[in-house]
Amino acid sequence: MGDFRYEREALDPIGATILEIPAETDAEFAEAARNADAVIAPGRRITAEIIEGLDKCVVIGLSSVGADTVDVEAATKKGIVVTNVPDVFVEEVADHTMALMLSAARRLKLMAQLMRTGNWREARPVFNDVPRLWGQTVGLISFGNIARAVARRCQPFGLHVIAYDPFVSELTMTAEGVEPVGLMEMLERSDFVSMHAPLNAETRPLMKAEHFAAMKSSAIFVNNGRGPTVDETALIAALEDGEIAGAALDVFEVEPTNPENPLLHMDNVIVTPHVASATARMMPETRRRTGREIATALQGGWPRSAVNPEVLPRTKLRRWQPYPMNRGPNR
Repeated sequence: MGDFRYEREALDPIGATILEIPAETDAEFAEAARNADAVIAPGRRITAEIIEGLDKCVVIGLSSVGADTVDVEAATKKGIVVTNVPDVFVEEVADHTMALMLSAARRLKLMAQLMRTGNWREARPVFNDVPRLWGQTVGLISFGNIARAVARRCQPFGLHVIAYDPFVSELTMTAEGVEPVGLMEMLERSDFVSMHAPLNAETRPLMKAEHFAAMKSSAIFVNNGRGPTVDETALIAALEDGEIAGAALDVFEVEPTNPENPLLHMDNVIVTPHVASATARMMPETRRRTGREIATALQGGWPRSAVNPEVLPRTKLRRWQPYPMNRGPNR
């Protein structure tokens, strides 16, 4: 049996039993999980077929920010709450975003290559056309928890931050010292464009050829979010054609990406293998949170984070969280 010690911290006290299902197909999994009260499925996509076969399930728990491994629409239709962990590794991903951004700005991949090949004196001229970091503009696509943490990190470097997110109040952005703008304006003005959008039908992909064409030829594109939010073919073409100056990527359209992917072999592209959230704390804490969310739902309460909150009023779960009082007349 797998190691569920972190989930058990919350599930054992309520008498929950964890049953592993060694199913090869969705149909096998659905049949075995038919009477489950909750589902945790690391490494398996929870499809509409599986969800339709769940007769007693109250909650599906994810140990991730993204929920693209679950058919959320099918879960909502079935009246099942889907939970995630949107705030556990925010700081880690923001740190990695800054690390990649700064590495790309200072051309560290190229610098290391010149050192290894004995071309020491060729390094300094590379920066003849590279401006200093201070005063440059960072554009954020989406303004969720991670983007906000990135914005806070940008400011001590003297970077001006602008952001596009049609679902976030302008006051939320300006409170963080961030200028709200439209998507195309953000692309046209930014020296760095950092992708933080969730993956859904509207964002698969969000960045296409016309968006890269709108960017400055000196701009750098950064993605520590979700790979399929970017048309990778368009990104490769933009880099090859000089439409943008470089890229820094932790995620790819298909993962693991093919070792022959051109992005892995460009001097002006820095890559890492989807490790932005990885630290010693990440795995235990995300699994603890998943266990707590499931335990809360199994005891009849609303989870702390629901990917599909619209389903909550249709369930028998009770709201225990206080109602926010910061909105009203003249707010």
